[in-house]
Amino acid sequence: MSVHASSGSDIPGYEYGTVAQSPVTLAELDELKASAMFGEEDAAMLRRAGAVLDDQVEEILDVWYSFIASQPHLVEHFSRPDGPPIAEYLGAVRLRFGQWIRDTCTKPYDQEWLDYQNEIALRHTPEHKNDTDHVGSTQVVPLRYLIALIGPVVTTMRPFLSRGSDSAQDVDAMMQAWLKAVILQIALWSRPYALPGEW
Repeated sequence: MSVHASSGSDIPGYEYGTVAQSPVTLAELDELKASAMFGEEDAAMLRRAGAVLDDQVEEILDVWYSFIASQPHLVEHFSRPDGPPIAEYLGAVRLRFGQWIRDTCTKPYDQEWLDYQNEIALRHTPEHKNDTDHVGSTQVVPLRYLIALIGPVVTTMRPFLSRGSDSAQDVDAMMQAWLKAVILQIALWSRPYALPGEW
């Protein structure tokens, strides 16, 4: 399998465009974008970031996976209860995580994208966790970790974005766009954790 998987078609469990419709409306997505100050300029900067990051995805994942491996409370959610990490689970998620980087930068934030954000959200909760890869890990990734992981997922990106030929000002703009995009997605992923009427 090629490391470079920009289409995602060869990634097990990557079901972009084939999942159920999100209960979040496009109007609500627009309101979230406005709340995160995510606009057309950010979308354009993400596309530029995607071009810079595309051939660095494996290096980025190395950094993120090294961090996760150093945190037992995070590794737990890739492990069997009271057991070791599930190597095939880590590997499968890694492929989809790499595609998530590319999708964040290059996909239009339309109905298909919104639907897949809902699927990603459910895969962190008892509704779908473990189903995609048929593993026996924890039943839920606590919401607090999804929120806290904004930190490493955003702050570790600057060195990779800086490897392009862009100016420092453009790198700053790409960083801002990446931050907003990650916050936007975590906001969407938080929906299944909320009580009805409270999201």
